[in-house]
Amino acid sequence: MNDVRVGLVQLSSNIATQTVSDRVARAEALAREAAGKSDFVVLPELWLTGAFDIENAVRLAEPIDGPLVAIFREIAATTQTWLHMGSFPESDGENVYNTAVLIAPDGVVAATYRKIHLFGFTEGEPLFITAGSDLVVVDTPLGRTGLATCYDLRFPEQFRALVDAGADAFVLTSGWPDRRIEHWRVLLQARAIENLAWVVAANGVGTQHSTELGGHSAVISPLGEVIAEGSGGEEIVFADVTPRQAKDWREKFPALNDRV
Repeated sequence: MNDVRVGLVQLSSNIATQTVSDRVARAEALAREAAGKSDFVVLPELWLTGAFDIENAVRLAEPIDGPLVAIFREIAATTQTWLHMGSFPESDGENVYNTAVLIAPDGVVAATYRKIHLFGFTEGEPLFITAGSDLVVVDTPLGRTGLATCYDLRFPEQFRALVDAGADAFVLTSGWPDRRIEHWRVLLQARAIENLAWVVAANGVGTQHSTELGGHSAVISPLGEVIAEGSGGEEIVFADVTPRQAKDWREKFPALNDRV
């Protein structure tokens, strides 16, 4: 496989000062900009509603075939780019899910992933959002790609299960807070190192329901090298991924074979 240029859209969502239409327009503009310079674009988690404003997410929930996903399907098709639009509050008529959407360059939804690990303990997501149950691995230019969302990062067993399902790359969308950003940075490297896999992770920035998001979107190689990392502000982070490196490293350093 040839190198794949990824563009991580570190989108700023300031829920108290921006309207919904403001955020959609900004996300669309940055997604188009990133698509013009990369092969695979990733946006953050719940950028529309605020990763820490779950009641707002429930209020703005819509189905997969609703207008929000349609906007990003059109962007993917017109730019002929793989586009992970981050996650959005998906309503199926009965439940609301925190759902990540990956769109192929022809504008077809290639995969959806409903977040399995809901953050908030006895508050937040667990009160309003229904947890997903299915692991998702899909063929992309990055190779066999496992999807995960934010808090999932703290559960290594999910990533090991994705490897067992064939993944040699992970794409993560997130709304990770600034006060725990060092956890984010360490865990991204840990997931890459222990699974000998690429990690491509987009995190949001801005203030969401009094919580400041931390940015530092990153691309980590299968050897745990930080190929690119963002700052704490709005930007697009670009990096080149060599998909074959995961398989090559697993052949040279076959640690996964020693699992018991």
